[in-house]
Amino acid sequence: MQTLNHTRGTLTRRTAIASLFASMGSAAFALADQETARQPSGNAPIKAKDPLKITKLETFLVKPRWLFLKVHTNAGIVGLGEPITEGRALTCAEAIKEIEPYLIGKDPRRVVHHWQAIYRHAFYRGGPILTSALSGIDQALWDIKGKALGVPIYELLGGPTRDRIRVYAHAGTPQRIQEQLARGFTAFKTGPAKRRPARYVETPAEVNYAVEKFAELRKLVGDKVDLAIDFHGAISPATAKLLIKGLEPYQPMFVEEPCQAQNHDVMAEIARGTHLPIATGERVFTKWGFREVLEKRAATILQPDLCHAGGITEVRLIAGMAEAYYAAIAPHNPLGPISLAAGVQLAASIPNFLCQEQVSLGEGYLKKPFTVRDGYLDLPTGPGLGIELDEDALASKIGHEWRNQEAYDADDGSVVDW
Repeated sequence: MQTLNHTRGTLTRRTAIASLFASMGSAAFALADQETARQPSGNAPIKAKDPLKITKLETFLVKPRWLFLKVHTNAGIVGLGEPITEGRALTCAEAIKEIEPYLIGKDPRRVVHHWQAIYRHAFYRGGPILTSALSGIDQALWDIKGKALGVPIYELLGGPTRDRIRVYAHAGTPQRIQEQLARGFTAFKTGPAKRRPARYVETPAEVNYAVEKFAELRKLVGDKVDLAIDFHGAISPATAKLLIKGLEPYQPMFVEEPCQAQNHDVMAEIARGTHLPIATGERVFTKWGFREVLEKRAATILQPDLCHAGGITEVRLIAGMAEAYYAAIAPHNPLGPISLAAGVQLAASIPNFLCQEQVSLGEGYLKKPFTVRDGYLDLPTGPGLGIELDEDALASKIGHEWRNQEAYDADDGSVVDW
């Protein structure tokens, strides 16, 4: 016993047990391995081989326009996800309900297996609703697996590739930018300034107005701050080319969706005509959608949304495909703190990460919101997604009736892109 007490401070439990049985040969090591397997690791709340089963899926609307998911288990571990398509929250909630019978009673730790089953057992695959539902479930299952093992998700994906995660904010007004700069942000995204909905063929006055307003923002933030611009797919290809040409001297970090991104050939034509990085991806789903973007060189910055494109499982595969084309990943995220947490875990585990979009750091939603420091978030160290909902604060934010914008041209009443 004295020898065991002496070595306990420097040897692991496995080594100590193995040394006691050294004279018994290889059988001793087998006993030591069994003993190790019975011990929970780190902060793991259950033992490695304990049964873990899904018992319930619960969705709830959260202001301003989000849908949160809780996947419950028999061990009391709850996984979090955001299975939302903006403006179709109730439809996504119903999709979750339809998937629930498959998951009940199954081990949530088989994350990729469940992704494949949910996706491939549906004869009609993909699309914004089904992949958004699958994305939220995938996030929640990874959260459960990380919590069950007591480690962040990025540790399950090969360990961190970086020590902190860069984030960008939406620019808004000049006053808003000044406030965000004071908070520590060093990267922003804005939209093209316009005095009316964009026309298919624009006047020089409107093109110059948009360029001048961007130039004013560039002067405000300076040359050491990154400033991207998002056309939101609402500009015609012809006008987009004019705007990009005017913006080139001010070097936007990227030009997002210069035209409606459903036609990747047109996006590729625009990309070939400028040295500015073209970005797209928020309305592209799964690896199959991004394959076409990459093969046609329609963008060099991909923006998969972890709540739409297939969750952590699929976006990591998309990032691997992008790496082979020297394309960077800047995850899209105009959603809530669960979505941000999933993006942070993904960003920590891939080599070709650029910057993470966010609109909420979790104040009023998380017990410990994210904090920006010199333009970055510190790498989370908690298990799973590394976040915990503040249920008391959330109580006043349950429910919403958010709908997509309905906009019409004031001159002729025609539909305006959203």
